Amino acid sequence: MDIKKDILWRVYLCFLSMILLGVMVLGRVVYIQRVQGSFWKGMGDSLHLKYLPINAERGSIYSEDGNMLSTSVPVFDIYVDFGADGLREKDGKRFKDNIDSLSLCMADLFKDKTATDYKSEMQLAYKNKERYYLLKRKISFDEYRALRNFPLVRQGRNKSGFIADIRDKRINPYVLLANRTIGLSRRDSTKNVGLERTYDSLLKGTTGQRLMRYTAGAYMPVEGAELDPVNGKDIITTLDTYIQDVAENALMKMMVNNNSLHGTVIVMETATGKLKAIANLGKQPDGTYTEDLNYGIGKATEPGSIFKLATLLSLLEDKYVTNQSIVDCEGGVKYFSGLRIKDSHLGTGSITVKEAFYRSSNVAFAKLATQYYQDQPNKFTDHLDRFRLNKMTGVDIVASSAKPTIKTVKNRSWGKTTIPFMAHGYEELVTPLHMLMLYNAVANNGKMMKPYLVNAVRDYGVDIKLIQPQVLVEKICSDETIAQARECLKAVVDSAHGTGHKILFDSAYSISGKTGTAVTALNNKGYNKGNKIYQASFIGYFPSENPKYSMAVVIQNSNESKLIYGADVSGRVFKEVSDRIFYHFISKAPVKKQPVSDTSLYNYYGAKKDLSSILGFMQIGYVDSAVNGYWRSVGLRNNTAALQLPTQALTPTNITPDVKGMGLKDAVYLLENKGLKTIVSGRGRVVDQSILAGTGFIKGQKIILMLN
Repeated sequence: MDIKKDILWRVYLCFLSMILLGVMVLGRVVYIQRVQGSFWKGMGDSLHLKYLPINAERGSIYSEDGNMLSTSVPVFDIYVDFGADGLREKDGKRFKDNIDSLSLCMADLFKDKTATDYKSEMQLAYKNKERYYLLKRKISFDEYRALRNFPLVRQGRNKSGFIADIRDKRINPYVLLANRTIGLSRRDSTKNVGLERTYDSLLKGTTGQRLMRYTAGAYMPVEGAELDPVNGKDIITTLDTYIQDVAENALMKMMVNNNSLHGTVIVMETATGKLKAIANLGKQPDGTYTEDLNYGIGKATEPGSIFKLATLLSLLEDKYVTNQSIVDCEGGVKYFSGLRIKDSHLGTGSITVKEAFYRSSNVAFAKLATQYYQDQPNKFTDHLDRFRLNKMTGVDIVASSAKPTIKTVKNRSWGKTTIPFMAHGYEELVTPLHMLMLYNAVANNGKMMKPYLVNAVRDYGVDIKLIQPQVLVEKICSDETIAQARECLKAVVDSAHGTGHKILFDSAYSISGKTGTAVTALNNKGYNKGNKIYQASFIGYFPSENPKYSMAVVIQNSNESKLIYGADVSGRVFKEVSDRIFYHFISKAPVKKQPVSDTSLYNYYGAKKDLSSILGFMQIGYVDSAVNGYWRSVGLRNNTAALQLPTQALTPTNITPDVKGMGLKDAVYLLENKGLKTIVSGRGRVVDQSILAGTGFIKGQKIILMLN
């Protein structure tokens, strides 16, 4: 009997425990639903919903003369939500009725697969209920516009499941022109180079946001849950497309003919420090040349004889010599602590400092520097510091700029031969831009200007930031020293025995400058015979009496180059470029033109979004007669605008549209997305095009746009 009671007691206890546990579970459920419901719902949403960035339209980069150097055109990635309710309703009737015609249209448009392949691909994705299936990547605007009118797709996103993800593709209308200076824009902005990297924060604009829902293994955008991005600002550079084109063509011609390794041409406006052109070409493994590195700014080398200007300025400023002081070149060969220094022309005896400069005597400058600075080296290096040869140039392209190396007595490698070798351009590393800044300062009466590449930052055509010329050193030396140095630089070309006379003297204007031929080691194998190659340089300014432009030409030859000396190689390039600049910009007398009324002033074509923003900014009311479409033409009358769908927007894919009257950005946008390659001449709006509107074209064909 006691055993029975004991068993029943245990059963009742278990039953009571189960009841209590059930009450606790039910209580917890009620608590979670009623009290913590909003918290856990938010937690669930946070696991399935998240915001992803929408990149803004990147700003364009323009030359100072108004030509577009870099811009963005849209490309589209096409996704399909095969789990969309509208696509699967009525047992997928809408999908099944349209799949054949849709496959045929896609095969005809893209020509990369057969209609059968497209049908099989989409049927499999439909069967697997793929929620964010990538159907096509990087299609153009014209292809996207055609796709929107295809069967099924034209029924809208909810019924077709088709989703377009828009992103930008960066293009350079001038292709090679200043390519390394303008730079590259990549998805990872930390890998950008050139101006695209320096001004990335302004060019990229403000990123928007799009709410994405995680469904069936993929994130899909939530329609209507977007924060629009703010477009990037435009950058107006100091570059001139004419000067840049001339510089690159002259450099290319010399390097191809002379089988050189790499080279650079930098043109600077003397009074301001504006860089009007930076051409950089390097030889590729296949023998072609392209803008692979920024040799003018990003590569520091031993400069050779062009460095003698720094030595001359130091000696003149300290009043150790004048142009007429005599120096014995000792036949062109002399040993300094056991190391030989020799001149390219042997047999020279006692000559003036001026003659030593225009003859480019290594021995003369090594002797003078040793005589006056060997026991007080800091006095020499202090001058180099004042010339900013040991500092960064300060140019806008920060990431690509090379750091110079100017030795001081604190360096472990400083020795008895350092001063004589530094004096004629060895045992120091500087970029061509460093040397150009010094020569430009002499041309600018001693005032050293900061080199820069950007004039202004512009937003919707309005300058929001102007960049003014900046003086780095008000006076690098006295007026007397500048006068004597300019006399020596002019003699390099004017004197019959000057190293630049043969190549540069025959000009309608005067040129001043200095040649340089530096011996460098091939692939760091030393200076043994067969390993050494020559770096040819010429840096100068023109016209000598009233300098407008300074220019540096530095070319690294190969061991197969026929020409090796500074004047023969770089001097020829300098003259070709300076001739073109002189006759195009300097010798022309200003011609007064009567103002002509512009009958097309109040008619314009462009993107609807851009025109709406501009009209809103200008507080001009407008009426849009079109419902859909990307493009609009606008007519202005009585401070009121009328927008309508232009004929350009209705042009078939393989027919050339009429882009006359359009701005360059919109014209390039329209033509490039059709598959044409644009080449631009002039600035302003398009006034003519090489392929007539309404005619057919082949994809990849070039079209020349003439701007007014």
